[in-house]
This record gives sequence, C-alpha cells and structure tokens, in this order.
Amino acid sequence: MTKWTYCFGGGRAEGRADMKTLLGGKGANLAEMSNLGIAVPPGFTITTEACTYFSEHGDTYPDELRRQAEDALAGIEKIVGARFGSPTGTLLLSVRSGARASMPGMMDTVLNLGLNDDTVDGLAADSGDERFAYDCYRRFIQMYGDVVLGVEHHHFEELLESHKESHGLTLDTDLTAEDWKTLVTAYHTKVEKQLGTPFPQDPEEQLWGAIGAVFGSWMNPRAVTYRRLHGIPGDWGTAVNVQAMVFGNMGEDCATGVCFTRDPSTGENALYGEYLVNAQGEDVVAGIRTPQPITIAEKRANDSDLPAMEEVIPELYHELQDIRGKLEAHYTDMQDLEFTIQRGKLWLLQTRAGKRTANAALKIAVDMVAEGLIDKAEAVRRIDPARLDQLLHPTLDPKAERRVLAKGLPASPGAASGKVVFSAEDAEAWAERGEAVVLVRVETSPEDIGGMHVSEGILTTRGGMTSHAAVVARGMGTPCVAGAGDIRVDHGAKRMMAGGEVIEEGDVITIDGATGEVMLGKVPTIQPELSGDFATLMEWADEVRTMGVYANAETPVDAETARRFGAEGIGLCRTEHMFFQPERILYMRQMIMSKTEAQRREALEKLLPYQRQDFVDLFTIMAGLPVTIRLLDPPLNEFLPTTERDMAELAEAAGVDVAMVKTRAAQLHEGNPMLGHRGCRLGITYPEIYDMQVRAIFEAAVEVSKAGHTVHPEVMIPLVGMKKEFDIVKEAVDRVASDVMAASGVRLDYLVGTMIELPRAALRAGDIAENAQFFSFGTNDLTQTTLGLSRDDAGNIIALYHQKGIFTEDPFITLDQEGVGELVRIAVERGRAARPDLKLGICGEHGGDPASIRFCQSVGLDYVSCSPYRVPIARLAAAQAALDEKADTGD
Repeated sequence: MTKWTYCFGGGRAEGRADMKTLLGGKGANLAEMSNLGIAVPPGFTITTEACTYFSEHGDTYPDELRRQAEDALAGIEKIVGARFGSPTGTLLLSVRSGARASMPGMMDTVLNLGLNDDTVDGLAADSGDERFAYDCYRRFIQMYGDVVLGVEHHHFEELLESHKESHGLTLDTDLTAEDWKTLVTAYHTKVEKQLGTPFPQDPEEQLWGAIGAVFGSWMNPRAVTYRRLHGIPGDWGTAVNVQAMVFGNMGEDCATGVCFTRDPSTGENALYGEYLVNAQGEDVVAGIRTPQPITIAEKRANDSDLPAMEEVIPELYHELQDIRGKLEAHYTDMQDLEFTIQRGKLWLLQTRAGKRTANAALKIAVDMVAEGLIDKAEAVRRIDPARLDQLLHPTLDPKAERRVLAKGLPASPGAASGKVVFSAEDAEAWAERGEAVVLVRVETSPEDIGGMHVSEGILTTRGGMTSHAAVVARGMGTPCVAGAGDIRVDHGAKRMMAGGEVIEEGDVITIDGATGEVMLGKVPTIQPELSGDFATLMEWADEVRTMGVYANAETPVDAETARRFGAEGIGLCRTEHMFFQPERILYMRQMIMSKTEAQRREALEKLLPYQRQDFVDLFTIMAGLPVTIRLLDPPLNEFLPTTERDMAELAEAAGVDVAMVKTRAAQLHEGNPMLGHRGCRLGITYPEIYDMQVRAIFEAAVEVSKAGHTVHPEVMIPLVGMKKEFDIVKEAVDRVASDVMAASGVRLDYLVGTMIELPRAALRAGDIAENAQFFSFGTNDLTQTTLGLSRDDAGNIIALYHQKGIFTEDPFITLDQEGVGELVRIAVERGRAARPDLKLGICGEHGGDPASIRFCQSVGLDYVSCSPYRVPIARLAAAQAALDEKADTGD
C-alpha cells in the first residue's frame, strides 16, 4: 500500500531532510527539525506523489489518502490535546504548499482552518479573547475565500477599508471584537453573493477544499512562470503540509517573525530579520504594520525607534540564537527561518536554505570554509555560476522608482540609461560629442558594430537570446534587451511607441539586461564590486576544474577583459568584426567591387597592415596563451553599404557609378545567406582573402615573437562540411605560413583546425581529423543546421514549444544534448579515433552556459570558450562539472 502521509511533531517524525523529492522542502525540513528536538507545531505532509495523482486523475484523491489523513489528524489531536471541529478545545490547522525547490510566495496557503460560526466561540472561550477569535475568523474567511473559493482578495479588503473609514479607524489593531463580528457577517454575505452558496461550515469540507487548492496552485500562472524562469520541472508537483495552528496574535506575549541566520544581503555572520508582536505571519510581509528588528545591532543600523526582540524578549531571543546555531551546524548552510511565539513559547514553522545575493553567497561560502562547516569543494558547489553576473555588471538600484514600458528577453546582463538613437551612425555621432546613448533597432547586423560598441545599452524588437545583438552585446559586456515585441519602432521618424508612450530620438530610457525590462527615464544604478571572496572562490574553482576556459574576443578591450577575468586563451576571434571600422570598411568594399583577382589583391594589401596590427595586439595581450583566429566567415554582401550616402562614397572610391554598386549588391544577395556563400566557400572562391588574413596572422606572430614573447596562433577554417574543403584551405594556410617564416627566419608552432558547425562535418569528423589539428564546435550554427531553426527568427516558436513541452530549454541557450549533443559526441569519438591528440573545444554561446558546460565535461572537451564577461561563470561551472564527474565515477 502506498504511503501518502508522513507525520511529524512531539519530538519525532516519519520523514527526514533527504526526502525532499517525496515530502517537498518544507515537509522534509519540518520532519528534520522535529527529529532534532526543535519545537515544531505537529502535523503531517501529504506527498508530492499525491499531487501527481491529483493532477492525473481529474482532481481526485487516492483511495487510501483520506483514511491516512484521518489517522494523521488524530495524531495531531493527541499531541495538542484538542479536537478538530470541536466547539470547545478546538484544533485549528494551517495548510501550506511545499515543493522540493523553494518557490516563495508562488503557491497558496490557508491559515486558521476549522473555524466556523460555532468553533469561533470555542476559540474565544479557550483563549479568553473574543477579539482575537473573530480576528482569526475574518482572516480565515478572507484567505479561504480567495484561495479556495475564488472570491478575489480585493472584495474583502474593500469591506474592511470601508468599515474603518466609516468608524474613524486607521489600523487593523484599532478594531474591536464587535467590529470583527460585523465584518465576519459582511464577509459571509459577500461570499454568498459572489458564489450563490454560503461559506462552508463543515471543517472537514474546509480541509479537503484547502488541500485541493494547494495541489491546484502548482499549476497557477505565477507558479508556472516561476518554474520556467528557474528551470524547475513541472512534473515535480508539490507536497501539502497540514499543521496545528500556533498563534502570534493572541496577545502581547505573542509574536511572529522571519529571520536569516546570516545577513542575506552582505553574508555577515549575524542573525538578521524582523518580527511583530501580536500578529500572524502574513502581517510581517503585508506592510500594514512596520516590523521590529530582531537584534539591537539591526535597530542601530536602521536608526529604528522600535524595540528589538533582543530587548523585549531576551530569553526567547537567546533561544532563537541557539536554534540558529543548531540549524546552521546541521544543514551547514545559511537558513531562512519562520517562527511564532505563542504565550511565551517559541515555535519554528519553517527552515530552508536562505535566498541571498551573489556577494552574500560568496562571503558565506568562504566564511563557512574558514569556520570548518564545509570544505572548499562544497564551497565551489554552493555558488550558482549564473548568479555571478550580478557581480560583473551594473544593476538597478532596487529602491529606485521605475516606469516599465515594455519587456523583452534579458539578452545581456547589466543596466544602462541613455538617450535613444535609432541607427549605428547616430550612436557614433552622439557618443562622439559625449552623449550616453541606447541604440534601438528592430534587429542589428554586423554593419551596426560601431554604433553598438559606443552605446551604453542595446534594445531590439526582434531576435532572441542568441541573436546578433545578444551575442555581440554579451561579448562586449554591454547590457542588451532583445525581442521586445511590444515596442514599435519607426526608424524614418526616429521614434518608438511603447507602453502608451511615444519616445522620440534623444529621450532617455533605461534597460535592464538581467530582467528584460525597458523603462522610461533614467533609473539609478549600483556599480558592481568584486570582493576578495570572489578571487578566493575562483582560485578554489581553478584548483579542481580540468577543462580550460577561453574567451571569444577580437578587440584589445575584449582580450584585456578576458585576461582580467581569468581566460586562458582566445577560443574564437571573429575577424569579420575588424573590417567594419571606418578606416577599413571602404577598402573591404573596394575589394568586393573588384572584378579581377589582381584588383582584389590590391585592395586587400591596403587592409593587411590593419589586420596585422589587430593580431599583434591580441598576441601581445594574451602573452603566450593560445589565440584561435577564425578566417572570414560571413557572406560578402554583409559588408556592402545600405544607405545612398555610403553607396555614393563607395562608387567614387571604386571608380564606378552607384548603379554598379547596387548591381553588385544584387549579385551577392542570397535568399538564405546562413547556408550560402560564406565560410570556407569564400576562401575557396576567393583564396586571396584568406591569403591576406593568414599573412597578417603570421607576420604579427613573427613581430611579437621577435619582441621576446611566446606566440601560439591557431588558424580556424569556418563552415567546413567536407574533408576536401578543409584540405584545400589548409594547404593554402601552410603555404603562406611557410613563406612568412622563411622570409623572417622565425620558426613558429601553430595549429590549423576547423569549426564543426554542420551536421555533415560532425558525421565525417574522422576524415576531417586526418589533417585537422583541432575542432572547435560552433554550436550556434550547429544548432541552427541541426534543428533547421533560425536563431534570429525562432523566438515565438521557442516560446510556443516551451509551452507545449516540446522544448524544456531554449536550445540556443542550453545545448540540445539529445540532438546537437549527439552530433558533438559522434564528432569527438570519430575525430579522436583518427587523431588521438586532437584538441577539442566549444566556442558557441553554449560555452558560457553551466548546463552545456557539464555536457562538454562529459564528452571530454579540452576547453570551453565564451564571451569575456562569462569567463568567471564558465570557470566556476567547469569546476562544478569536474566535481560532479568525480563524484559520479567514485574517484
């Protein structure tokens, strides 16, 4: 027979802390505290399996559940010495949710359950306080009416506010027993009017209604959204915890509070929280009354006149401090506690791992190692790599007011304010005269790189988390919101419409790349601070990780940022971005307009000094670390002008008319350029382009080498699908490299490899690896070509597929391990079979995603490469992946 209920209380429990999957976090921890001898109101937990049954069987319960619940309820009655539903000596219950992952405030709770027109008088007699009893009753009707019956909260609030106003009352605490009686009657009338049936008086009916409501709340919209944002599977379900009520609102010797065993903002090792005398739990967070500090230190820090718990009830404060120490020692983590004091007795209602800022998480982890509570490996495991973003970018001041206009995707973290501009050219012009700007585009293209570089933030109305704007912005560390589809942009008029507002060029907006919000005006920000704890934890992470962490970087600023964050090389230098700089783009366009190879080589010769200096800078900054340079990848039409002014400038420089420029653009136009004339196909069609780039690479390497520095160039050939393609281009690379080395008398060690971004390349990896010395998996394009899905246009599809359960994650953010991952696995196995020393890495956006990094560890990649600002995230995630692998193998 399936066991659906687990009892706790009275110093013992049937569950344990390690049963979160079955009992949820709250139920498992209530059981654990009971086993530790901590005073917990007795109760029982209905398992998550019952929730699954409820959802799968038309909101009905398993046959055995009611009998098991009756037995468990009898156990509560025995411990408490009261009877559920009895008009005298009445037992009241709380019914709360409790998923295995903490979801604060997302699901439903019912307190004071069991009250009706008879038991309320019994509660008044038992407590000796009629006002207290009817206060509890009105709270119950209001909460049960909202959560279970669907009578919205505002109906009750309006009745309460109307009563207070008509009687000249201000605070809830001003109301008398008679006031509450009047409101209870009004509440009953409102429920019957809304539903057509009276408020339920049968306590058993109330109990099962509340249990069903809590199970049902697992699928309420806010819970579904929270799970999606935090990666919590929908099939986990929630447990239900039924407990005897304890009352913090029974008089002046009663209180309720919430506290953390350490400061959740700073990580300081001190009790932190607040409480209210003569109140129930929801009062602390409702904002109706100002909570009081728990410690004298908090009181002083907040310059509060309210008495601290440490002053008012010192004996219970010290008991709470003892419990704090016991729970931290037991769980070896900072705890978030809820407590109630009923007539001088302290009860713990909940403990769970406390939410904390990234800075606090680092301090707590490092401090706990020093205190001997955890070891370094556990400290590394404790930190969520993705949350390190908080430490690397400016964030909005949480106290600042904000007017949100629209919301898009949080494409690149950080917050930025600036004047709106609608073109890259305007962004550069405004920035040149000292203006802070936010570049707003429908979508960006490589041609916008100059304007993107000078902008404080980037906002697009189309595109996803791996769109051009998102990828480039993350690489530059620039805040970006992408795919804000509710915004309408009129580039011609230089205005946008959002949230009922018309924003003209020059108006100020703020974007938050961590939440996707777009706000009117300037919202104050807080600058990040990297503490010594950050460096300490990163050092511990580096001690255990086995994969290297490189950066995607092509500018000196990118490279310096990458080194500052601990990158061990450059895994992807995208050379196409270098050609968009103003002094170079004209020569690039002249090359494209040229009709003969000789003309193209002449134009490329003008580009050579610039390209060579680019690589000199990168080799020098990276100081002997490997630098992987991808030869030109995008189709040539992306470099041609789109405005009449630029077309005229190019026509004059090339000695042709504007019509010829337009004709050439039309010749190069492709219906699907991602699968068109790009990558190694360019190098085979126009070998002189790659000849110039390779010469620049090796002349730069020679120059830096002669200056006394070690250089490790790695030349990456893009979009290879067939061995013959690779062999043709590699032969040309080796020829130019040999010529440079012979002319300079300098011998250089270098590698030539390819980016695996086509399914055919993965399947034929054994053939390609015969001559390729390294593979770098370009998982952005490999995902597109495997799924047949454009990352720039897939936002709506991905959202729908996520909703339908087809995708559990956005495949452009977290690697599709079953499909794309299988191709990576095949390429690794076949490539290494042909060349055992084959160097393997990943350079797509997945290189900075913790879940994808775990996969990279599992298939044996040598390194991951990501944008500079994600290097710390990748270092930590790689360390965690190594620790997980070690644990799995038992080493």
